[in-house]
Amino acid sequence: MNKKSLLLVAIVVLSTIFLASCENDKKMREIRASRADSLLFAAGAVLNYDRMLELADSFEMTGDMSMLDANRWRGVAYYRQKDYRMAEICYRKALDCEVKTEADQLSYNKSARRLSELLLVKGDFEGSLRIALPAVKKMEQSGIGSDIDFAILLNNIGCCQLNLGRDKEANESFLIAREHYANRWQSDSTSRGFQEAVIGTVYTSMAYINTRHYAEAIYWIDRTEMLLGKYMLKPDARTIYFDEYVGRVDIMRAVALQGLGKSKEAAEAYKSFLNTRYSKTAVGRVNANDYLVVAERYREAAENYRYLDQALAEWGMEESLDNIQLYMLPKYKANAEIGRRDSAGVAGIHILSILDSAITNQKNSRTAELATIYDTQGKEAEIARQQADLSQQRLISTGVALVLLIVFFLIYTLNKRKAAHRLAAAHEKLEDAHGKLQVAYDQLEATTKAKARIDSELRIARNIQRSIVPNLFPEHQGLDLWAYMMPAKEVGGDLYDYLIDDDRLYFCLGDVSGKGVPAALFMAQAARMFRVMAKQQLMPADIATRLNNELTEGNENGMFVTMFIGLLNLKTGHLYFCNAGHNPPVVDGEFIEMEPNAPIGLWEGLEFVGEDINDVKGKPLFIYTDGLNEAENAKQEQFGDDRLLDILHHTQFENAQQVIEHLTTEVERHRDGAEPNDDLTMMCLMLLPD
Repeated sequence: MNKKSLLLVAIVVLSTIFLASCENDKKMREIRASRADSLLFAAGAVLNYDRMLELADSFEMTGDMSMLDANRWRGVAYYRQKDYRMAEICYRKALDCEVKTEADQLSYNKSARRLSELLLVKGDFEGSLRIALPAVKKMEQSGIGSDIDFAILLNNIGCCQLNLGRDKEANESFLIAREHYANRWQSDSTSRGFQEAVIGTVYTSMAYINTRHYAEAIYWIDRTEMLLGKYMLKPDARTIYFDEYVGRVDIMRAVALQGLGKSKEAAEAYKSFLNTRYSKTAVGRVNANDYLVVAERYREAAENYRYLDQALAEWGMEESLDNIQLYMLPKYKANAEIGRRDSAGVAGIHILSILDSAITNQKNSRTAELATIYDTQGKEAEIARQQADLSQQRLISTGVALVLLIVFFLIYTLNKRKAAHRLAAAHEKLEDAHGKLQVAYDQLEATTKAKARIDSELRIARNIQRSIVPNLFPEHQGLDLWAYMMPAKEVGGDLYDYLIDDDRLYFCLGDVSGKGVPAALFMAQAARMFRVMAKQQLMPADIATRLNNELTEGNENGMFVTMFIGLLNLKTGHLYFCNAGHNPPVVDGEFIEMEPNAPIGLWEGLEFVGEDINDVKGKPLFIYTDGLNEAENAKQEQFGDDRLLDILHHTQFENAQQVIEHLTTEVERHRDGAEPNDDLTMMCLMLLPD
């Protein structure tokens, strides 16, 4: 046998050995992967999520689990711990991996389902579609995907399309999802299929309610009710789960019927809700407010919000900006709408008091998230290094075996190993460059998210600031009162308030030094104490004196407030007032000459001097902060006192609201596009003559 024939035989033998080895390796990998999934599932069943993360790292390191599947399991662990940001990151990493096997495709489907749901819940409808649509297409092309995979993804797609105004496409997606849900429960002897379908139809119903498609919502609510009935016929159905979702269905039906103007039927649906055990739970009471608020049954809603803290505790939620916006601001509104000004004030103070904690929690959460990301990246690098070591060891073992089997291939084998080393070195350099690029991308993404979060925090703070001052004005015979407040930035320090006690009108308008959350807190204190002292029927000078004593105590930051405090007798027109360092108001087109009292909060023990005007009937009283007369245009020219008096002298007004709106327009015209240099607050009141 010549050398050429001998070489051909050796290659055939080597190929046969190699193919047999690959087939055995594939079977062993499938067995190990199945064992890995079982261990991870068992850890999750006993709520040991840290163990799940450790197992995912370990199995990826040993090659028993692909990078895609390992990231999917990490996402599951974080999701169950309610760390939704880290869950989103892990699911994104899973979807970025290459799909190499059928098992990878199944993990890809599950990751896409959960990630699209997370984005849908937080309102990122376009982002959810960018995940769900390619996932459905990939399942259709590969032929790998269960009915529940299709059902959930199509349902998510429908909810997103509906919220984006694509109603026809949404309806088609929902109907196809419905078919897949039906296939799922028909092939499953347990209650699981109906339970999944109920969750899907609840999402669909809520999407139609949120977009005010109430008639369509009723259709899907009816379908949810039908599915619940079938669910309860299953031997393993849980009564508690059934009762909870019956309660949810009743509340959704009540909201939809109220939206259709069927108030009586909506009230009946709410009565049905009250018959469930779920309605007696803290979570049920808070969810009931979806209906009570739209039905303007604010008193009952305010009572339910007493259980808000308990519900948040049951949900495992901490003080966060999202929870302030979703739950605590509606609590404030419910109390304010029924005239519980003190309860609303307490709710507002509570919101402000936890705002700093919420912002701190948000920052701490972000810091922990980044630390986890970097830790995860470190683990991935370690996994890659160990896998490279394992690959190298296998290569060496194979080389030794080949040397023992076929001696004359020694030179060929050595050359192949050198080539492999060169390739490994090039691959390592490529991985290093990719790692640096990934770090730069993550830093850019973190910066973008941080900016978005700061913008959100400032918007919430502004809503809280504006919600503390009254936005409804009194309807009292002969009295015309209107006010307006606009911070220069997201939050400011201006305030105004009023209180009618029989035939007495107490009112105030002030300007706190400084900006931001500290000024908002100081403003909230001043507004709350003004209202308490007005209820004691004190004179304006006494209110200013007591306010000063209260606000100077512990005022280490040296904050203060200028304030005009008035008491108007609505029968006689007699005006008592105290001006604490504030701009002089305008009465009947002229500035009032007043005592030069100091601002409130600077020096303890001051006695403020009060004054009075015998009768202001038929004489408009206009109060304002210096954001009006000191408003500047691009040339730094101020609006000025003369312009203010000229407008009030020569413009005919029918009511107080017209005065405020006209001056607001004039200030904007004067600025001519320039940014506001200070907060702007105005109040106008007129007492009509008998």
